[in-house]
Amino acid sequence: MRLTTFHIPGMDCPSEEHIIRLKLEGRFGIELLRFNLKSRCLDVYHRDLNEKVILGELDALNMGAVMFRTMEVNEVKETTNQHRERSVLWIVLAINLLFFAGEMLFGLISGSMGLVADSLDMLADSFVYALALMAVGAALRTKKRVAKISGYLQLLLALIGFGEVIRRFIGAEIIPDFRIMMMVSALALVANVICLALLHRVNSKDVHMQASMIFTSNDIAINLGVIVAGALVWFLETPIPDLIVGSIVFLIVMRGAWRILALAR
Repeated sequence: MRLTTFHIPGMDCPSEEHIIRLKLEGRFGIELLRFNLKSRCLDVYHRDLNEKVILGELDALNMGAVMFRTMEVNEVKETTNQHRERSVLWIVLAINLLFFAGEMLFGLISGSMGLVADSLDMLADSFVYALALMAVGAALRTKKRVAKISGYLQLLLALIGFGEVIRRFIGAEIIPDFRIMMMVSALALVANVICLALLHRVNSKDVHMQASMIFTSNDIAINLGVIVAGALVWFLETPIPDLIVGSIVFLIVMRGAWRILALAR
């Protein structure tokens, strides 16, 4: 077995990791992929395969991949506690789906686009956790199918939400209920902190778990943004802060949807 290490400058977030994983995993005699997002390096364990073939596949992704080194190795050692990872991922997946439904409901009741957008972000995270669960062990075809469905659904919902934001900016001025905004966002903040704590307890260095922690950390920042927007709506008596936050989050969800669709190619 050979170990070939690639330096990939364009691999700067978990989305690129998923794209590379779906490009290579289960193909070309590859036994295992190990990612290091901090150093932007990828270790590929493979058999009976020219390293230039792998480099050619990475070049097609336009991330600036270069081969760093290659060597013979005896075996691949896996240290992942798969059962524990699965248990934690199922818990955070359930929490995110629950708060997706709750934030969507109360976002519509309160008239807050910030809450509606945050609910879609929770849905997007649910898909990330689902992909992470499959990364623990599932067929490539199944991963691509889920990625395609989730990507199109996120994109559709985000476009509808962004259209509503534009409509309100133009003239349909609806001042959201800041009390519901702040209360529900505070509960979502607590939920995301719990999810992050659970993910940290697993203490896994596997990239799909690291990706889940990064997305959850981003959610905490979004929750705080919606709370601040609610306070500004209360203080200024205008829906503009809510619409601004909603626009930002919808754009984040759309960007994530495009990246997920890239996984399904």
